[in-house]
Amino acid sequence: MEFTRITVDPFQMGGVPCIRGFRIPVATVVGMVADGMAVAEILAALPDLEPEDIREALRYAAEAVRERELPRTGT
Repeated sequence: MEFTRITVDPFQMGGVPCIRGFRIPVATVVGMVADGMAVAEILAALPDLEPEDIREALRYAAEAVRERELPRTGT
């Protein structure tokens, strides 16, 4: 599975997986979903995001817990 919206840069956020090069960690977005926030609420709180960013963050998190290694990203 390839992830085009998730970036991992060792010089940004300590290499934490982020959304499209923004300083928005995948874990933050997944946590917002887990806290019960609706997509519209997340987009209002983080206006740089797009709905597909949220979906890919969830797919990335699912793949990360399914595998022993983090999934590959588009970068």
